[in-house]
Amino acid sequence: MTNEPEKMPRGDIATLLAIMARLRDPENGCPWDRQQTFESIAPYTIEEAYEVSEAIANKDMDNLREELGDLLLQVVFHARMAEEAGAFDFAAVVAAITGKMIFRHPHVFGAAHERGQVKEGFWERAKAAERKAKGKSAASGLADVPLALPALTRAEKLQKAAARVGFDWPDAEGVVDKVCEEARELKEAMASGSHDRAEDELGDVLFTLVNLARHLKLDPEKALRRANRKFALRFALVEAMAADRGVRLEDLSGDELDEMWKAAKAARG
Repeated sequence: MTNEPEKMPRGDIATLLAIMARLRDPENGCPWDRQQTFESIAPYTIEEAYEVSEAIANKDMDNLREELGDLLLQVVFHARMAEEAGAFDFAAVVAAITGKMIFRHPHVFGAAHERGQVKEGFWERAKAAERKAKGKSAASGLADVPLALPALTRAEKLQKAAARVGFDWPDAEGVVDKVCEEARELKEAMASGSHDRAEDELGDVLFTLVNLARHLKLDPEKALRRANRKFALRFALVEAMAADRGVRLEDLSGDELDEMWKAAKAARG
């Protein structure tokens, strides 16, 4: 088989790997691709993951196919740079996740007496064993929660990890009371005029709201994205109302804007 990407099967991962190798070629590659680093590409990796999530939320299978391809390209890009550095290659990435999945699912891939049996706490024990094998300390039950996660996601994972050892509210009602308490403390911080204190208390409010979402079995990120979409739709309707009246939003009074917002809310739900 030829190693020319344009002559290789397009559905073959080898073609994508060959394309990335060509793009990174020091002499004949793409100038932009050649100058990229792990650090410069990382933001694109995160962005592509969010675009995959958006395609799923929109139930757009065509777009999901495209966005999954974009995300796969990010993996290939990082693997190629690692290969150039002599660290590992794409095959090693595949081998690592393959081994991990087999190890963590003995009820599927293990001996006959293990198949079909999901043992209580096995996932946590397996991750602890992996952490020990890598020489990582198991001193904290929160050690496996990555610092680089988006804040909402990390808050939820921290809370779940703490809940596994019983550090949790017994029910959602207790969390609601805590939200109210944190909101009062935020108001006090605002009244004090301290920017640092207000930021601290606002963080507590957000952290507690994530806890409430967890108790309600809701995804806080999904809920916020839903609120964002709702706001954008209502705001677009307010803009349309203003255009129909031949006025600009910035020229309207607060009362007029509030009236139009209520109308948009009633129209959009």
